[in-house]
Amino acid sequence: MKTLRALAQYPLFYAGLLVLGAMCLGWCAVAWAMRPFLSPIRGRALGRAGISGGFRLYFAFTTWLGMTRFELDELGALNGQPSLILASNHPTFLDAAFLISRLQNAGCIMKADVVDNPFLGAGARLADFIRNDSPRNMVRQAIRDLRQGSHLLVFPEGTRTTEPPVNDFKSGFALIAKGAKVPVQTLFIENSSPFLSKGWPIHHRPPSFPLVYRVRLGKRFNVGDDAKAFTRDLQHYFEHELAKAELALMVQTTPSERPVHD
Repeated sequence: MKTLRALAQYPLFYAGLLVLGAMCLGWCAVAWAMRPFLSPIRGRALGRAGISGGFRLYFAFTTWLGMTRFELDELGALNGQPSLILASNHPTFLDAAFLISRLQNAGCIMKADVVDNPFLGAGARLADFIRNDSPRNMVRQAIRDLRQGSHLLVFPEGTRTTEPPVNDFKSGFALIAKGAKVPVQTLFIENSSPFLSKGWPIHHRPPSFPLVYRVRLGKRFNVGDDAKAFTRDLQHYFEHELAKAELALMVQTTPSERPVHD
């Protein structure tokens, strides 16, 4: 019986991916239709609520199916607080989605070609997410967003982790925090599976279920005058804290087990 249940989870997993894709496309269509009739402020609020609610509904569905388990309650303490940069490690492709599912007013930085896509970027444009085009323009947009009361989700590594516990940090987020005069709240993601880590294609099934994700809040810091020194110090803090992770940060597999697709 246990074996049959395990086998059934894999087709459910792929069906779940189709559901997620359909939800994203459906919301983009709604966002595209609504955006011309909403003010920027109302559009941003509605866009972020729609994305957050959609992800939360989807992950509730996958949890009900027994494919995932999330321990995200600590994120609730951030909702309603003044502007913050939320700095997190980045072990998997799902990180931004499940973090945003519990955050009520979170912006994020996205690839410019996705935001600029006439259809696929409609949801991101309605939510006023930030394009990562030129560094100067990205920093300016991020500071503007924070000054309007938002939280900004950033991954200081700049990409998914390839060398645990974290890759070298980039200092752009520290420059944004310094320019906007907001603190940096640290978040630590722990995960039980290498699924959707760097090099893991989305169609390749996980080794086992449920996929377990846990987020805990770390310390909150002010950047100070030297953004590069702050970035180095914060990386060391992440390395120290993630060494205490109860879940495996990134489950190490042999080269034959880990699918690598560039």
